[in-house]
Amino acid sequence: MDKRRIGRSDLTVAPFCLGGNVFGWTADEAASFAILDRFVERGFDFIDTADVYSRWVPGHVGGESEAVIGRWLSVRPGARDRIVLATKVGMDLGEAGKGLSARHIERACEASLRRLRTDRIDLYQSHLDDAEVPLEETLRAHERLIAAGKVRVIGASNYSAARLAEALDVAASSGLHRYECLQPDYSLAERGYEAELEPLCRKEQIGVIGYFSLAAGFLTGKYRAAQDAAGRARENRVAKYLNPRGLALLDVLDSVAAAQGASPAQVALAWIIARPSITAPIASATTVAQLDELLGAASLTLTADAVARLDDASAGGIQG
Repeated sequence: MDKRRIGRSDLTVAPFCLGGNVFGWTADEAASFAILDRFVERGFDFIDTADVYSRWVPGHVGGESEAVIGRWLSVRPGARDRIVLATKVGMDLGEAGKGLSARHIERACEASLRRLRTDRIDLYQSHLDDAEVPLEETLRAHERLIAAGKVRVIGASNYSAARLAEALDVAASSGLHRYECLQPDYSLAERGYEAELEPLCRKEQIGVIGYFSLAAGFLTGKYRAAQDAAGRARENRVAKYLNPRGLALLDVLDSVAAAQGASPAQVALAWIIARPSITAPIASATTVAQLDELLGAASLTLTADAVARLDDASAGGIQG
């Protein structure tokens, strides 16, 4: 399987990133272990999580996903050396803190390492821009973690183009490691990344791993009316796509999928993989069968006509 480089770093990954947000939430530990086993068995290696997953669930405090991955690593000899492990820091963890101050980053990294039961994080990402902390302070904290061997490469998530460019300038002028990867909200349903972030990432050779690659499940085609999403974990996120523009996109997705002998989800992910600036889309699965379907996107080559139809149907995004 062809590998793709994360920015200018020495990290290379298969063109699909497994989202760990569901581990310990909608996928219990047994299901999570089965998914992780199957992912590696199929030859894939890139796993993304965050210290805040899944604090939004009643009774959870954050760190649940990292802890599941850590327990899986502890009972799978050799698994750590077969994966590229990414996690994130900065979201509100309640009493455990938030933001991108040096103190919080360093404490949060130690906590993530303990939960993940590993001695290093391959890709450590600033989860959300923190305007209250100087960029140099944040980057110097990451620098110390890299120097200590606890982090290999750093990245940014949810940064605007202006702030990412500023962070790159600060790193260059201060002689610090720069963000080598960006994690934006990107899918056929959310194409805002293309306006300013994509040109910057291509110019600076920044890796890109988009989250919500299936628009919270909307692009699988299983949500076509409000009642389809009622009571589901992603009900509120899916609701904004249930409009004429969103449903028209699903019609084209269905048509392309039928012509390519694939599922709508596979087509939606293959469209992202085909974009030159993308390292890998991030998608999560709650069953092995679902994972197998999603991984099929990595070997699906869309025709030029299919890409053009999808581009046209989703032009400008379908938000709201």
